[in-house]
Amino acid sequence: MPNRDRIKMMVVDRDFKLFRQTQRIFPRDVAVISVERTLENAFEQFEEYTFDILMLTGAAFKFHIDNTIELLEIIATKCAITQVLILVQQRELPLAFSALKAGSYQYTKLPVTDEELRLLVDTALGQRPQYSLNLLLKEDPKKEGFEDMVGGSPGMQEVYRQIRQAAQTEIPVLISGETGTGKELVARAIHQLGDRREKPFVPIHLGALPQELVSSELFGYEKGAFTGASKSYKGSFETAKRGTIFLDEIGSIDEKNQVGLLRLLESKKFQRIGGTRDIKANFRVVAATNENLTEAVRQGRFREDLFYRLDVFPITLPPVCKRAGDVTLIVDYFLTRFNHINQKNILGVSPECINRLVSYDWPGNVREIKNVIHRAVVMCSGEILLPEHLPRRFFSEQPGPPTVSIRIGSTIEEAEKEMIAQTLTWTNNNRQRSAAILGITRRTLYNKIDKYKL
Repeated sequence: MPNRDRIKMMVVDRDFKLFRQTQRIFPRDVAVISVERTLENAFEQFEEYTFDILMLTGAAFKFHIDNTIELLEIIATKCAITQVLILVQQRELPLAFSALKAGSYQYTKLPVTDEELRLLVDTALGQRPQYSLNLLLKEDPKKEGFEDMVGGSPGMQEVYRQIRQAAQTEIPVLISGETGTGKELVARAIHQLGDRREKPFVPIHLGALPQELVSSELFGYEKGAFTGASKSYKGSFETAKRGTIFLDEIGSIDEKNQVGLLRLLESKKFQRIGGTRDIKANFRVVAATNENLTEAVRQGRFREDLFYRLDVFPITLPPVCKRAGDVTLIVDYFLTRFNHINQKNILGVSPECINRLVSYDWPGNVREIKNVIHRAVVMCSGEILLPEHLPRRFFSEQPGPPTVSIRIGSTIEEAEKEMIAQTLTWTNNNRQRSAAILGITRRTLYNKIDKYKL
């Protein structure tokens, strides 16, 4: 397959085993492979890109099976060109059958050999409709830039000014801000306005990667470097040649990976894992964090020398609660967008509804506004959004966080597991919000979830 016509694949895989196997079978010159841990996160990517193949494992159904099936139905309806492949363990076959009832998907049992997986993908590609639109895409797709960053508050005007300044330089940029404030949009805008705009923009979401995979994703690896490395693999820095690499959630990487990244930034050279040849790197680095890296340095969790390498041009995104007047603009933007996607004709928002939206503190920032308006548009059967279309948390009678009872005689680990489980339940499995409530980093939360098999 020629480079200009690479397969675009999305893999939903909690432990990254299927993702790794797919990478082995389909190298970068054949396929562009993205990965997310949940279908909810993957669904957001369908609003930006069209994928030829969506593969998901049975583990994707572990939480909120009804919601997962609902999202599969939307993808099947709105993006018929995407072929859905479900791979499950023997014990997960009922999940596959539930999903099969919802749409025209293919499934197979795990484990699957490389040859079987290749054949499955090839067969699915052959079944694609020749012409089909992705109705999940934004109404007027444009290059990422200011047009995708909504807001006219003084705080956002200052961010726009800093983006223009940063784009005229080649120095590292560190974007700080709460989750959901739009840090990747800022990084893309800097890339688009700079001299590297015609070269690749390579985002890598470090917080979603297990620590043992970070080095191979950043630097790549040689054939035989470790078990399963049957082919050489180009890492993100090699892929971003003469372009921009965006390191999201930079504060989540461990000491070993911090050292490797520091050496690369200092020498502009690196070696693939298992390799002996120095590879020269030509890239611009933009990093982002939703935690206080200065405090992380003070606590010894983040290297001071790496921090100063990255924090050359800092940009801080204000939370929505400090962006006076921007909520109504953002609500209007997403109302127009989801009107089109869902083929609705909603004309506006009632005064009572807009009052609740404006007075809410939006801990999830722009991403939370997006999700709330999407839900409201789907629920609304008339021409006006009403308070009844908003989630329960927007009403004063909503109960506060539940209490957690710990039995006397429980171990510390049992108490910790119960606290984390209850917090995840209360936040509807929102990992970012749960980590903030528990006072730990997102990476620590992921480690605890794996440890306690939650």
